[in-house]
Amino acid sequence: MRFYSESLRRAAEALETDPDRGLTAQEAARRLAQYGENQLRQAKPPSLLLRCLGQLKDPMILVLLAAAALSFFAGGGQDWLDAAIILLIVVFNTVISVSQEDNARKALEALRQLSSPKARVLRDGTESRIESTQLVPGDVILLEAGDYVPADGRIWWQAGLQTDESAMTGESLPVHKRGGSGLPPETPLAERKNMVIGGTAVTGGRAKVLVTDTGMETEMGKIAGLLLDQAQGETPLQRKMGEVSRVLSLVCVGVCAVMFGLGALQHRDLLDMFLTAVALAVAAIPEGLPAIVTIVLAMGVGRMAKQNAIIKRLPAVETLGCASVICSDKTGTLTKNQMTVLEVWTPGGSLRRRALTLGTLCGDARKGPKSYLGDPTETAIADLADQEGLPKAELDRENPRQGEAPFDSSRKRMATCHSLPGGGTLIAVKGAPEAVLAKCTHILGSGGPRPLGAGERASIQRENSRLAGRALRVLAVAQRETRGPVRDFTPEELERDRVFVGLIGMMDPPRPEVRQAVDRCAQAGIRPVMITGDHRDTAVAIARDLGIYRPGDRAVDGRSLDLLPQETLEEEIDRFSVFARVTPEHKMRIVKAWQKRGHVVAMTGDGVNDAPALKTADIGCAMGRTGTDVAKGAADMILTDDNFATVVSAVEQGRGIYANIRKAIHYLLSCNIGEILTIFLATLLCFPHAPLSPVQLLWLNLVTDSLPALALGMEPVEEAVMEQPPRGKEEPLFSKAFSFRLAWQGALVGGLTLLAYNLGLRDSYGAANTMAFAALTLCQLFHAFDVRSEETSLFHLGVFSNAAMNKAFLAGLALQLAVLLLPPLQGAFSVEPMTLEQWGMVFALAVTPLVVCEIEKAARRHGRKKEHKREKETIKV
Repeated sequence: MRFYSESLRRAAEALETDPDRGLTAQEAARRLAQYGENQLRQAKPPSLLLRCLGQLKDPMILVLLAAAALSFFAGGGQDWLDAAIILLIVVFNTVISVSQEDNARKALEALRQLSSPKARVLRDGTESRIESTQLVPGDVILLEAGDYVPADGRIWWQAGLQTDESAMTGESLPVHKRGGSGLPPETPLAERKNMVIGGTAVTGGRAKVLVTDTGMETEMGKIAGLLLDQAQGETPLQRKMGEVSRVLSLVCVGVCAVMFGLGALQHRDLLDMFLTAVALAVAAIPEGLPAIVTIVLAMGVGRMAKQNAIIKRLPAVETLGCASVICSDKTGTLTKNQMTVLEVWTPGGSLRRRALTLGTLCGDARKGPKSYLGDPTETAIADLADQEGLPKAELDRENPRQGEAPFDSSRKRMATCHSLPGGGTLIAVKGAPEAVLAKCTHILGSGGPRPLGAGERASIQRENSRLAGRALRVLAVAQRETRGPVRDFTPEELERDRVFVGLIGMMDPPRPEVRQAVDRCAQAGIRPVMITGDHRDTAVAIARDLGIYRPGDRAVDGRSLDLLPQETLEEEIDRFSVFARVTPEHKMRIVKAWQKRGHVVAMTGDGVNDAPALKTADIGCAMGRTGTDVAKGAADMILTDDNFATVVSAVEQGRGIYANIRKAIHYLLSCNIGEILTIFLATLLCFPHAPLSPVQLLWLNLVTDSLPALALGMEPVEEAVMEQPPRGKEEPLFSKAFSFRLAWQGALVGGLTLLAYNLGLRDSYGAANTMAFAALTLCQLFHAFDVRSEETSLFHLGVFSNAAMNKAFLAGLALQLAVLLLPPLQGAFSVEPMTLEQWGMVFALAVTPLVVCEIEKAARRHGRKKEHKREKETIKV
């Protein structure tokens, strides 16, 4: 039932309650059994064992476990170290994944904690305090300033009731409530002035309320339901790593089968062929890749934490890198969530201090530890007055308050009465401009009060329209001075014969750094979108000021969205840059519409009403300072400085991290292709002996696959990363160009290894095996340097600019030289000393990939420059 659209009597009848006495204890108990406790349902989390076993569904984990078994049995049980390392990687990945999941459960727990305070309730005609969980529909509750609203309810009676609904509706100002008649059925949540919303706070006044909904039926309960229903989707990186896992699984099985089959056809020793095939299969699988990806993401998390972005799920770092739309809440995210006076207009021009004095006296703001506390409009005026040498405590001391006519939503103004230092009385009035001006008979100018004529009224109204056109909240201030004391504090007495003094325009201003961040989004091909519960005109004005709302863009509010089918919204979503007066359900629809169009969506927010959209988005970003626990629980990332610009910096880091992961994959797979081709071609061409033994392949895998790949993950973010458009959600990791680059570079490494083997055969098989082993290892170590950038020259980057790469290279080189030069290790790896000439040939072959790749990059850059030049000439023509 839509209680907000019913009359008070009809609402009470429907709830079967007596507003004067409340429910009886027996009836309350019966309803509690019927409706259940006033708390939010919580999904039961799976056991720790089930969550750990769930990680085995990942194909890469299964491949790793198979690799561990193959590695162990390839050495007849002796090569336990490789198997142990692989198993440690699996355990590490499982611990990370399990510790970072269940965000929906945490969000719901935060929502449940919001429902814990006690409630003042009428039962059997007697007021008592009970646990809010025991409330039922039909209960009569009493609210006053400072109270938590424990359930949704219809206001039966109120006096100056104001509630802070920013966490639920995005409305930045306290909402003035009223009782009275019903509202139209289509009234959105933010405009249901005759209702209170569970989970909000009372900031002023008092009220008697009929409880209409409890538990999961409340507006907050509906949000909890959305969180329960929303599953955590895979990130783009997880999907792409799944692709890699499937490819590598097929390669693993294929290599074993083909190698073993060829050996059988050529009548080779089957045990030797089996061990070689298994060793090559282990080498073909970059078992260090998941660990490298995890470590690279973890390092990215560390860097981002220093930049005020806390990542809750490691894969979310990479997801940021492909964000193409950032849907941002307005209040507290794009704006400061602090009302600020931006303009004071007075007819006399020099009466600014007088206007601020009146606005401060006619208010109840109180000084806090850092700023003023109370109604945001009143604290904004008091803050500015204090800054300009008019502290409220001093003004109150000089002009003590005698009485007041409180603010009333029907009058839209308030008045206070003060004693003047020299005797007499000052009446200060503050309120909506049209309401204040209607009772004014004079206007205060530089020469004192004078009659208020039609021309001056028109001038004031023009100024009011000008300020309102800037999306400012405008208040008017007026005064009346009397010689004697005032005895009648009724509105009629205090608000008559007023002298108009001025207009005060204020707003929740945009954060100063956001405009630059929005410009960076445009440069990076990212679409910023505002989604807010605030009014449309206010949202559009701020969005236009920030550069979010641009010529040709459209804005839409919640009522229009209700009439717009989801299919139509998906078709037209890119036309809108501002969504105003929206509900949590609207926010989810908007996010899903962008996702349907193939976009990776980041969503920022701080309120309870943002939580479902934060969870639905590909990457949810909650505010750390002003954000609710519910928003933080549902998000993937928390911004500790509540700064929209931090999101853009995080996107840059995400792009850099993805590029580094791609470099690691590039390096590992191109090297592994070289290893596979070396053994496969040698077998296919009926070489009398395999170029590399199983032990050498496993050692090669250990030396070249770990440290250099990890060093690539520590590569600094390249300069031009934010000048490129975001990659598509479905863009494959192995594009044609990327796959071709892997293939020819792998073929180059494999061909050079076979060339080293053939050069060594001029002396002996032992020399050939040693030269192939040395050349392949050193080739891969040098190849890591040219993989540092797919486009930029190594010399432009700086050969030694990545300290981690330098250390990885030296460590790998030292390990390989130890095997090649130390007699005990020479015997263990079946290698023999090389001559100076052989060393020279090995090093010449080893640096060849570096030289060839740099030449290829230079040719590509030259080709692009020529193409760009032709495009410019075509445009000129």
